[in-house]
Amino acid sequence: MSGGIKITRGSGNVFRDLGFSKGDAENLRLRSELMMRIDTFHRESGLTQGECAKLLGLTQPRLNALLKGKLSQFSLDALVNIASRAGLNVRLVVRKAA
Repeated sequence: MSGGIKITRGSGNVFRDLGFSKGDAENLRLRSELMMRIDTFHRESGLTQGECAKLLGLTQPRLNALLKGKLSQFSLDALVNIASRAGLNVRLVVRKAA
């Protein structure tokens, strides 16, 4: 078998690599990052989903959707607010694209 495996270097944003536009890919990346940080907060808090949901101002089913990574159900704005209620400091850095 000659040939070998073709390897393509990723862009650094899996959503961009999957074909999303630059803007959509960045929005999805930011939302997924916030969801992962909120998930970490939940796991490290020792709280039940119900207790954590109450603390974050959510219903338990809504927190469950977040923990399952259902990106389409959460806007970036909503995730920033949830992260803030979790005591997380969210910062946005804007710079010119390379």
